[in-house]
Parts: sequence; C-alpha cells; structure tokens
Amino acid sequence: MIRVLLADDHGIVRAGLRRIVEDSADMEVVAEAADGKEAIRQARKQAPDVVVVDISMPGMDGLEVISQLRVYNPQLPIIVLTMHEEEQYVVRAIEAGAMGYITKRSAPEQLVEAIRKVHAGCRYLTDEAAELLILRVARGAQARFPLDTLSMRELQVLRRLALGHTNREIAESYHISIKTVDTYRSRLLKKLNLRNNAELSRFAMQNRLIEP
Repeated sequence: MIRVLLADDHGIVRAGLRRIVEDSADMEVVAEAADGKEAIRQARKQAPDVVVVDISMPGMDGLEVISQLRVYNPQLPIIVLTMHEEEQYVVRAIEAGAMGYITKRSAPEQLVEAIRKVHAGCRYLTDEAAELLILRVARGAQARFPLDTLSMRELQVLRRLALGHTNREIAESYHISIKTVDTYRSRLLKKLNLRNNAELSRFAMQNRLIEP
C-alpha cells in the first residue's frame, strides 16, 4: 500500500481527495493536515510514502512545507496539488523539491497517476505545468527578473493585495501581524519599482498572477 498524507486547509477538499485516493486498492490516507505545521508534524509521526500538499495554506505555505520536509527526508516524494497555474508557482515548487505538480481542476485519475509515479521515483507534471517550465527555460532566467526577486510570502501578499484584500484580511489569513503585512507591501513596492496598490494590481494582472 502507498501511504499518503494530504495537506490542504479546506476540509471539503481533503474529504474529496481522500475518496479519490482510497478508491484505489493500492493506496491509503494515513494522515491529513489543515496547515503547514501540522503537515510537517504528521509527516514525521506517520512516515507517509507520498505527501500531497497545497501551496496556499495559513501560516506556513506549501513551499515552506516542501523545503522543511526535504531537509527532514530528502527522498520523500511530494506532489503539489493547487489552484495556481502560474509559471512562478510551478517553477518555485520544483525548485523547492516537489516531484509532482497538478492543479485542482485536473481529473481525479491524474492525482492517482501522480502518486504512483512519484512513489516509483519519477516526476509527474500536467501538460500545462511542463509547458510553463519549457517556456521558462526557453526565455532565459533574466526574462522575469522582478518576480524572481520575490520570496514566496511576498508573492502571496502581492496576489492578495492585487485582489483587493485589506492588510487585516491578509494578516488573518497567514497568521501574521498587520505591521508585517505592511512591511511586505513596502518591500513589494520597492522591489518592483511601483508606487501604490493600483500599480501592484496592474503588475499582477500583466504577469498572470491574477485574472483580469
């Protein structure tokens, strides 16, 4: 049996994923986690064969989880299952150590196939994710230098600000202080050479971080 850990902050999503995984005779879900810290705790406690993790979670995000789990167990296969289809997320997930990347609009069969593939030591990317990686290489590393300077948390705060979320809403979502959110905003404006939230929103749309 392939022992699977599911990490996603939405209970309904985890329930659906559990059904998909356990409909396969060769898999079982040994643990679930609603945030990054719990995902790491459960991974150490249950020693799963494969971890399936979302990127956007409160507190510690999915990329931080991947990085810490890779330190704890460099051989642990990790799949990112997320709603994010943008290049930045795909690239950073792979750089962090993920062996698979699929989106939540993928067919259930793709999740099952991805789990089997990474458990066997292979990588699994959706066609869309693979194409984004190829385009990134073809363009060269300097093509999107401004975005490459952002940390994962800065990227998340950028998206939230661009979507019109208040500092308080962002702080509550990521379990950080409002002052910290304001610090992230100041860094974003400086790094991207922008002046206000309207320009942040325009930048995010131009770089496909949010839908126009």
